Amino acid sequence: MTIYRGTIFDVAEDAFPGARLRADDDAGLRVVDGIITERAAFTAVRAAHPDDDVVDLRPGIVLPGFVDTHVHFPQVRIIGGLGMPLLQWLDECALPEEERLASVEYARGVAADFVRGLASAGTTTSLVFGSHFAGAVDVLFEEVARVGLRVTAGLVVSDRSLPEPLLTTPERSYEEASALAQRWHRPEGRTRYAVTPRFSYSAGDDLLDACHRVLKDVPGSWFTSHLNENPAEIAAVGAKFPTAHHYLDTYDRHGLVGRASVFAHNVHPTDGELELLGRSGAAVSHCPTSNSALGSGLFPLRRHLDHGVHVALGSDVGAGTGFSLFKEGLQSYFVQQLLGGEGTSLTSADLLHLATRSGAAALGLGEVVGDLSVGKQFDALWLCPREGGPLDVGLRHAASPEQALAKAFTLAGPADVAATWVGGDHVTSR
Repeated sequence: MTIYRGTIFDVAEDAFPGARLRADDDAGLRVVDGIITERAAFTAVRAAHPDDDVVDLRPGIVLPGFVDTHVHFPQVRIIGGLGMPLLQWLDECALPEEERLASVEYARGVAADFVRGLASAGTTTSLVFGSHFAGAVDVLFEEVARVGLRVTAGLVVSDRSLPEPLLTTPERSYEEASALAQRWHRPEGRTRYAVTPRFSYSAGDDLLDACHRVLKDVPGSWFTSHLNENPAEIAAVGAKFPTAHHYLDTYDRHGLVGRASVFAHNVHPTDGELELLGRSGAAVSHCPTSNSALGSGLFPLRRHLDHGVHVALGSDVGAGTGFSLFKEGLQSYFVQQLLGGEGTSLTSADLLHLATRSGAAALGLGEVVGDLSVGKQFDALWLCPREGGPLDVGLRHAASPEQALAKAFTLAGPADVAATWVGGDHVTSR
């Protein structure tokens, strides 16, 4: 039984945009068995529980753990491959590195880099694109379980249009996915299985049917893939599925669009796709630094919201430029500013919503994590910049909690995250 003392910021309501920041100065969070049982002024919580341990998180700000809804495990070592559009970047940067994960020992080192990167950035929950190799996915889950993060991930499957070492068959993909899910899928725990065709450009109808079988046969599993990221990609998918109504239909015809689906990017959607996403309850992971780095386009957030589509944030490491959702939140703000009248004006509280509550809801974990309310798991990060650094100066001169949060999204990075907890377990510290 522990009382965490500090300045606590979160967003406790579902409104987005227009999120309202909840900021409590010198507050106490009492955590019992990983669950927040009380939230009030520190003096009141301490008086009620004088024998509890106290963890003093002053100065700085305590935030809910971040939720990354699209990040690639095999790509942590290739961040920074600039100057190329999507398909060229895949051929020259991503796919050669992903082939190297055929070696379990190489994959083990990548997994350590990857999990450390998430935890040090304050990301406590993530939807992860795994590897094309089952052995590498095992290694990923082993490292996730050792460190204690919340991760939904799975075997990435393709049966065409990629280098031969990355290809599988429908039968093999089903067998390997089922075996991985048997070992690692724990819907009530911290690891869950995600059915993960790379994208329909590299997945034919029979393979997508096999994906549906896994999704149906593994209760509580999730589905994720790519959608409408780049004009050349969209054209290539159209050529491979000439009878499909649109890109999203290539998944929908196989029963893969629903409440347990998260599609990455969707930079260039049709109205029909947005209507289907909104009606089905599927979510979209907005990956702003990746979309900018690859020149994929500016994300039409307003159109998504107008159709009732749920949107969260993804770092898209390694086309994205790092694990920090502070950076992704800031870039999402920039993108909407650049869209002008077609964009959506975002506040600092909206950015926090995107990085926490939005992601938790997209992953079906809204009752478990996403804010620091009583009854939620204590998944949190302690933002405590080094004295004299840019963020330290900014926070000391913030005129309001909203302004402090804006400065955090503008100036913070992993170096400013002093500690991270998942379910009350301390998983990393500076």
